[in-house]
Amino acid sequence: MNLRPRKPRDPDINLTPLVDAVFLLLIFFMVSTTFQRESQLQVELPEASSEAVPEGAPEDIEVTVDREGRFYVNQREVINRDVNTLKRALENAAKGRRDRPVLINADANTPHQAVITVMDAASQIGLVHIAFAARQPNAPRE
Repeated sequence: MNLRPRKPRDPDINLTPLVDAVFLLLIFFMVSTTFQRESQLQVELPEASSEAVPEGAPEDIEVTVDREGRFYVNQREVINRDVNTLKRALENAAKGRRDRPVLINADANTPHQAVITVMDAASQIGLVHIAFAARQPNAPRE
């Protein structure tokens, strides 16, 4: 008969299942997350019944014109409404590439002259691929 007390074994903690569960949660959240491109500017786009254009290339130069006629190039406000200032902002956004398309997001109530100014400034510096953003007539307003 062995009367010596048994030495208690140290508990063995296996962290592998915990790490696996954390990685599975991480992968689940990465796959199920959707990233929406939301604008901080509230622009009410005009309606157009033409077919929807697929999402533009990430290299688009986005020019937004709000209802007061202020210009925003890639979500950054242009200092003033002068054509030369707008041309400098477009040149900085183009980074020397004249083949980049310009997407004009003009509010439905913006002055027509502001949109013409954007088109004129873009064409003067050699940006000739110009598109306009519009929403479908039955699409909800943002």
